[in-house]
Amino acid sequence: MNHPVMDEERRKFRTLNGRARVRYIWDYYKLPIAVFLILAYIVGYNIYGRLTHKDVILYAGLVNVAAGDDLMSELDSGFLTWNGTDASKNMLRLYTGLYLTADENDPNFEYVYASRVKILATIDGEQLDLVLMDREAFDAFASEGYLINMEDFLNEQLSDYENFETLRAALTTNTAVLEDNATDVRLDPSVEYYAVTEDYPMALELSQSPVIRRAGFNGSVYLGIIGNTPRPETSASYIRYLFEE
Repeated sequence: MNHPVMDEERRKFRTLNGRARVRYIWDYYKLPIAVFLILAYIVGYNIYGRLTHKDVILYAGLVNVAAGDDLMSELDSGFLTWNGTDASKNMLRLYTGLYLTADENDPNFEYVYASRVKILATIDGEQLDLVLMDREAFDAFASEGYLINMEDFLNEQLSDYENFETLRAALTTNTAVLEDNATDVRLDPSVEYYAVTEDYPMALELSQSPVIRRAGFNGSVYLGIIGNTPRPETSASYIRYLFEE
């Protein structure tokens, strides 16, 4: 059974030219068209995400360390190649631009807060396995107790490494603050500061790493491993890579 209104709309549509037809379709069907386009975008985005997704095999951070393009490549894709990792399906996430300092007169001091927030978030989310840092950043990570006992780590993960003694010679001790009254001191400067501390090897000094030597840093660079890393084996492989001749 024909519907008079629909028949009239069909006749009207047939009399329209190209642009008028497009405008007519849009005026009457813009809502379903918009819904269709949104659904098509969502489906396409999900398909693209599945096709381009890469698993992160290691999270590393450069703290107070500026790396040029060559070093960045060695620290990132160079490790994947050395490790025999398929770079089309896997990646190393390398955080850069992180900066820590206790010097309130430092011109970049305001940037420190953002770096601390990012570092804390990545540690809490188990998305920071190891850090390459200068001495000031090393002291900051050490005092907060973020770093594992590196000597124990070497014995557990790298005792069979041919350069094991080189790694042992690179062990560097620092101090973790287990307990203190810093908050009370800030509230009342007359209160005497006290702290319970522990010293242990927390990092490797990287001057004997061929990768770091080629970068030509003036000061020392240290490698520490975050205590809650869920990727100790890959972290150990990364150390092997850095010390490989």
